[in-house]
Amino acid sequence: MIRGGSILSSVRRDNGLIMKKAIWVTGSSGFIGSWTMHSLVRKGIPVLGLDMLPRALWQDSGIKSVPTVVAPCDFVSLSVTAERYGIPSAIIHCAGSGSVPFSFDDPRGDFLANVQTTMEVLDFSRHHKSAIAIVLPSSAAVYGTAQGEPQKESGATGPISPYGAHKLMAEGLCRSYGRHFGVSSAVIRFFSVYGAGLRKQLLWDACRKARSGDFSFSGSGEERRDFLQVTDAAELLYIALQKASADCPTVNGGTGIGTSVKEILQQIGRQWDPPQIPVFNGTTRNGDPTHYTADISAAREWGFIPRRSLDESISEYLEWFKKDTA
Repeated sequence: MIRGGSILSSVRRDNGLIMKKAIWVTGSSGFIGSWTMHSLVRKGIPVLGLDMLPRALWQDSGIKSVPTVVAPCDFVSLSVTAERYGIPSAIIHCAGSGSVPFSFDDPRGDFLANVQTTMEVLDFSRHHKSAIAIVLPSSAAVYGTAQGEPQKESGATGPISPYGAHKLMAEGLCRSYGRHFGVSSAVIRFFSVYGAGLRKQLLWDACRKARSGDFSFSGSGEERRDFLQVTDAAELLYIALQKASADCPTVNGGTGIGTSVKEILQQIGRQWDPPQIPVFNGTTRNGDPTHYTADISAAREWGFIPRRSLDESISEYLEWFKKDTA
C-alpha cells in the first residue's frame, strides 16, 4: 500500500504501465538516479525513469520491469512523456553532470546538463499549474572553499568550479520559479555520495590504483570529506518529496562526520590483496576544497537519519568493484 500525502496518492494503471501520479526520476540510468528508482520501487511507489540511456547502471529484479523513457531531458520530451503516461506528481531531477573536472574541460556542456535541464523541468511544472513538485539533488560544491566545519545551509556560497557555479544557478532557478510561479521544490546539497555502481571519484580511483599496484594520490591525505552512502541519499530524496514547497527548502545531504581521505585509502589498502599503503604527492587538483563536512541539523529535523556505516559500505564497494571488473 502506498502511504503519504497527495504526492504519493491515487495511481491508475494501463496495460501494466504506471499512468498517473507516478514519480518521475530524470537521469534514472545514472548513479543516484538508479538507486533512487530502486528505493522508490522498494517502497511500493509508482515510478517512471527518464534518461538518454536505455538501462540503469545498477539494477536488480526489483526495478527491471519499471518503464523507462529513453529521451533527452527537455520540455518537448517531458510533454510527450506526459501525454503517454500522464502528469507526474513529482520529479526527482537527477539528470545532469556530476564531474568537477568535466566542468573545467567543457563548461558549456556542464551548464547545459545542470542548468538548462533544471530550467526545462521547472518550466514543465509551471505549464501544468505548478502541480508537479521538483526535488533537485544539488552539491556541497556551491559552498566553495569551506571556512569552517560543519558547513551550514545558511553559510556563504562561493563556488570554485564551474560545476559548483552551475549547481548554484540551478538552485536559484528553483527559488525563482517558486517565488514567481508557485512551483514547489526542495533542494538537497549532497556532499560525497558513494556506493556500488559508482565508476568515478575516490573509491573507484583507489580500487583501480590498488589493482595496478600504484597506490599514489594527489593532495596530502588530510583533506576531509563527508561520505554519504547512496541508499541513505536516496532516502533523503524521498523525504524531500514531502517537504517541497514554493519556498524551496534547502538542506545538506551528509552524515555530519568528516573523514580524511587518508583514512579511507588506508582502509581500502588494508582490505586489498596484497595490502597497499597510500602515498600522497601534496599537489591539489583544480576545484578541490580542503575540508567538507555537513551540518545536517535541518535534514534531521525532516526525520532523516543516516543508517549506513562507512566501514561496512567500503567493504561492500570493494566486493562490487571486484565483481564488476572481473
